Amino acid sequence: MNQLLNKISSTLSQGNIDLPRLEARRILSFVCSKSEDEVALLDRELSAEETQKLEEIIRQRLEHKPLDKILGTKGFYKYDFIVSEDVLSPRPDTEILVEEAIRLLLSDKAQKIIDFGTGSGCILLSLLAESKNWQGQGVDVSAKALSIAKQNAALLGVETQVRWINKGWFDADLAQVLDTPVDMIVSNPPYIPSQDIKSLDDEVKNYDPLLALDGGEDGLHHYRQIAKVSAPLLKDGGCILLEVGINQAQEVAEIFCQAGLRLVKIVSDLGQIARCVILKK
Repeated sequence: MNQLLNKISSTLSQGNIDLPRLEARRILSFVCSKSEDEVALLDRELSAEETQKLEEIIRQRLEHKPLDKILGTKGFYKYDFIVSEDVLSPRPDTEILVEEAIRLLLSDKAQKIIDFGTGSGCILLSLLAESKNWQGQGVDVSAKALSIAKQNAALLGVETQVRWINKGWFDADLAQVLDTPVDMIVSNPPYIPSQDIKSLDDEVKNYDPLLALDGGEDGLHHYRQIAKVSAPLLKDGGCILLEVGINQAQEVAEIFCQAGLRLVKIVSDLGQIARCVILKK
């Protein structure tokens, strides 16, 4: 199997794929239905069916379709999530938001959480898996995204802890369909300025939904609306945690402070980019 791993890795490298060895192990793991550690120790030839599956995966990957969109899953925080081209692929940077939310929530106390723009559900479901005392509402304007989120809730065994709401924050009747007030709102809204979309990496702009990327002319369009609707949904002392793009943290904090919330802190990701803005009512 090591010889095959080397061959796959070389092919991916020649196709300008980052981390080719890592991806080669993940691809073989998927093809053989074995863990990545087990794959490295396998001593057998691939079956005809496995070979066909492998060739098709490599073909798509060399066309720069993201590996998680090919395999249908992406690791995030402690779990693997089902993904598709209908949802934004979870990013490691977003794990900061989950970690900060867990620090703020009390696991032995009933907590109500809203996730605006839930997508795959990776943020909300990672939180709900921490405590059976927590209940969530996943809000998304995309019915296809909510279908993926429902599957992920079942995989994590938290489906009884969550309601799915097919609405957007621009819908006038949003507050009427939510169970409020809540202890926390979390959101990773679209924040890429519209003019920057065309310069994004092909693996992002061609395979992640535009709906989850385009933040309007200055990238702050959705934050302004979320700020308008959020404060009345929170309990006194409740928090909102927002993921933001590069150089957006201060402006986003100001938008929410003007809406009556108080800045708690801004947290940087592993790349030292201000990534998570935390405010309190």
